[in-house]
Amino acid sequence: MKISIVTTLYRSAPYLKEFHERVRSSALEITHDYEIIFVNDGSPDNSLDVAVEIHQTDPHVKVVDLSRNFGHHKAMMTGLAHATGDLVFLIDCDLEEKPEFLGEFHAKLSDSAVDVVYGVQDSRKGGVWERITGRIFYTLFNALSTDSLPLNVLTVRLMTRRYVDALLQFREREILIAGLWTIAGFEQIGVPIQKGYKGSTTYTFRRKVSHLVNSITSFSNRPLVYIFYLGFFIMCISASMALYLVIRRIFFSIGVEGWASVMVSVWFLGGLTIFCLGVIGIYLSKIFVETKQRPYTLIRHIYDSESSSD
Repeated sequence: MKISIVTTLYRSAPYLKEFHERVRSSALEITHDYEIIFVNDGSPDNSLDVAVEIHQTDPHVKVVDLSRNFGHHKAMMTGLAHATGDLVFLIDCDLEEKPEFLGEFHAKLSDSAVDVVYGVQDSRKGGVWERITGRIFYTLFNALSTDSLPLNVLTVRLMTRRYVDALLQFREREILIAGLWTIAGFEQIGVPIQKGYKGSTTYTFRRKVSHLVNSITSFSNRPLVYIFYLGFFIMCISASMALYLVIRRIFFSIGVEGWASVMVSVWFLGGLTIFCLGVIGIYLSKIFVETKQRPYTLIRHIYDSESSSD
């Protein structure tokens, strides 16, 4: 197999037929030996029905139907695990990333001694709120992580077989796939591209905050290190103030008054303690999940050219 094209489905029914035609045409310009893998991530619309219909008319199409919604990153990893091509093209099917990038990325990969060509937005699309929250995500993540993510990195990428095989060796259950792309190493080139904008997103503000917390705690232990230094700093400040008050009392006979300041300090330190325990609790919960060794996705059915139940 020359090229595998992998994409995930979630509320994707309106885009699938056009995506299939365009990505198929792009693949045929390179080779006739290709496959298109649709991973249905428990989509609540009729994405699966549309994908199976496409599969029935095109033997190059394989549909991997997950038993429920496991999340975008885990669905992508499942798709990569089922890809057999020497080159693997990963892309979202909502047409914000052009399927025609396959030809451009293939030419770039052929001319360079690299293992990955990936897309980067030259300027982030969407409204003001989306651009602000995007900037906040990358700023906080890179500040709290030992490995920085390229700013505005996109899903779309063309990868060699050896890179994909290396990527699939990561077996953690809490996945930040953009982080895995980074720490997998190999030679990678970012290509500035124009990304479309369909005017809506399935990522609400609550989901974005949850994604940020999960991304940082799944990928970096730096918050735990910062908690240590924060506690040490507060301890030093407290010891200094205690010494100052003792000196005032013994040498200058000046008493200490002010219950309001004491209560403010108690509430502040109590809130800080609860916050730090919460961060530690998140890490402990992730250790708990990892030790269970559960599969990160479960497959209900695979529709391919050799399936007997199509």
